[in-house]
Order: sequence, then structure tokens, then C-alpha cells
Amino acid sequence: MSSTAVRAGMAWPAADSEVPRDSRYLHGPVLDFLLLGGSSFLALPILLLLPVDKYMGIVAVAALALANVINHPHFAHSYQIFYGGFADKLFGTSLNTQMRMRYAIAGIVVPLLLVAFFAVGLLSGNVRLVTWGGNIMALFVGWHYVKQGYGMLMVDSVLKRRFFSDLEKRILLINAYAVWATAWLYVNSAGVTTDLWDLKYYAIPVPAWSFYSAVIAVAASSIAAAFMLWRKHKGGGRLPLTGLMAYFVTLYLWSLFAWINPLWLLVIPVLHSLQYLAVVYRFQLNVERAKPATTASGFRATFGSLRVRMTLFATIGFVLGALLFWAIPLWLDAETISTDALFGPSLFLFVCWVTVNVHHYFMDSVMWRRDNPKVKQHLFC
Repeated sequence: MSSTAVRAGMAWPAADSEVPRDSRYLHGPVLDFLLLGGSSFLALPILLLLPVDKYMGIVAVAALALANVINHPHFAHSYQIFYGGFADKLFGTSLNTQMRMRYAIAGIVVPLLLVAFFAVGLLSGNVRLVTWGGNIMALFVGWHYVKQGYGMLMVDSVLKRRFFSDLEKRILLINAYAVWATAWLYVNSAGVTTDLWDLKYYAIPVPAWSFYSAVIAVAASSIAAAFMLWRKHKGGGRLPLTGLMAYFVTLYLWSLFAWINPLWLLVIPVLHSLQYLAVVYRFQLNVERAKPATTASGFRATFGSLRVRMTLFATIGFVLGALLFWAIPLWLDAETISTDALFGPSLFLFVCWVTVNVHHYFMDSVMWRRDNPKVKQHLFC
């Protein structure tokens, strides 16, 4: 596909003709900065200045409202992309055996394990076991965040042709994992109890030495990463600045120091989802543009236009997100009110939210791998 295949902005083209764009960006320099994490520099100072007690309710309602149009569709789009042409991904010849196995594990085995896990807990009436789902979700949230931040840096480096060596990437990845471990251990060492839809899940007791060891690892790996970047810059290597900003924001502002302010904690998922959607819509635009041009006329031509196809993709994501996070679990909760005394009235809201979150992380670990030919074909063209 030509490098002029996608418009520079998030707005969809009015026609299927190619529109010149700067191939160094997903959607253009300004939008890339804002979507990949730069908007954090605008939101965080404002939230830090607001009195928490006065604005907690307002920010929580706003964050929940935005979840319906940003967070939940970002989960749904991963299903649309992952399961699109799923039979071919499992049995076709476009992927190698190892990649097909990854799709099978993430697409079939993982959801079955999640269903089995909750089924055992529900049928046995084991509330403690069911709430362990929250701990599992919390564990994978950190993993998913730092890997996405690292992934954004790698995407930007490829687009700008400012590559990292294997050693440099290893340093950046070690730093990302150290931040993940430290953030997770901090929450558990602090004994935080979290309530998700009336079901409480508890921190896992961890020894103090493990947390302090992780802090040392973060400090050491952060210094190593900073030194590596400084040497690369001094040596004449140009750095992908937008990607580095995304990496920094994701690791430090959204993960390591997420608890700096309760209002900030509410807003982070929205910013994370925007970062994800920037890649999703670049990818899907290229997928749609790669399809053969229609020779139909009239209504068929209009329905088959790029604008309509992308609108349909976005609409399906919105509807699917509403089904997964609201309609299906609320219906199940209404049909199983006999479980209220044991699990509370929002059991399936808890189950569905945890299941979709955890499954999302496993799907992403397959879809956006650098050795996935689908990514090479449609993300970087």
C-alpha cells in the first residue's frame, strides 16, 4: 500500500482517493502528541489544583460517561480486529504455526479459562475465589499499560525511521517491567482494598523487601534508560520524541505515580484508551483502504465508501462495548437475583468487567506483536 494511504488527521476522508499525508505520524504531529499521552500534561495540573472532596463526584461521573464512548469501544475494537477473519488466522496460510497457536490460545483457551474460573467460584458459592478475579485484573492492568507505552515508542520509532538496537530495546523493556512490578507491589504493600460493583477484592500481602527491591530496580533501570538515550542522542542518533513522551507518560504518570491524586486516577483509563484508539484507527483505515475499490454505483457505492465503512466500524465498537459492559451483565444480574445475598446485586457486572479487561490484554499481546504480518501490512503502510 502507498504511504499516502491515510489522511493525517483523525477525520475520515470524504472519498476513497488517496490523500497526501506525512508518513512519519499516525495522524499528524499535534494529534499524535495529544492522543499518545501529551494531553496528560494538560489534564494533570488542572486535576491537582482541584479540591478532591468537592470534585470527586463530578470527575467520577464525567469519567464514567467518557468510558461509554472511549474506554468501552477501545475494548470492543480489540474484539473486532482480533476475531475478524479468525478462521483464516487459525487455519489459513497467512500466519506461521507459532502465530496461529498464539491466536488460538488468546482467542479460545484464555476465555474458556476465565469462564471456568468464575463458574467454579459461582457454583461453589466461594466469594473469595470470585473476587480474586479483581486481583488478576489489577495484575494485568499494569502489564498492559507498560507494554502499550513501550509499544507506542516502538511504533513511533518505526514511523520516523529512528530505530533502537536490540540492546537498547531490552533496556527500555526492563525499565517498563520494573515500573509495572513496583506499581503492583506498592498497591499490595499498602494493603489497598478495592470495591468493584459491590464486590471487594483485597491486596495480596507482600514482604516489604520485595517492594523496596523493585524501587531499586526502577531507579537503576530508569537511570540506565536515560543514559542510553543521552548517549544515543550525543552520538548523532535522532530520537522519536513523541514515542518517548508516550513511553514516559505511560510508565511514570499512568502507572508508577497513578496514585498521586484520586482525581487523576479516575482520568487515566480515558487517556490510556485514547492512546490505544490512535493506533486502532490508523490500522483499521489502512485495512479498509487495502480492500478492492467498489465498482458499484448509487446506494451500493455510498454504503461501500470508506467513510461509511469506518462509521460502521466505530458504531459496532460502541454497541459491542455497551453490550459487554452494561446490557449483558445487567440482564444477567436481573435474572439471577437469588445470588444477591451471597455475591451482591452486581455480580455479573463484576464478572463481565474483569473478564473483558483480562481477555483484552491477552488479545493485544498477540495482535500487536512486531512479528505479526498483519501489523506490518496495515499499521506501518
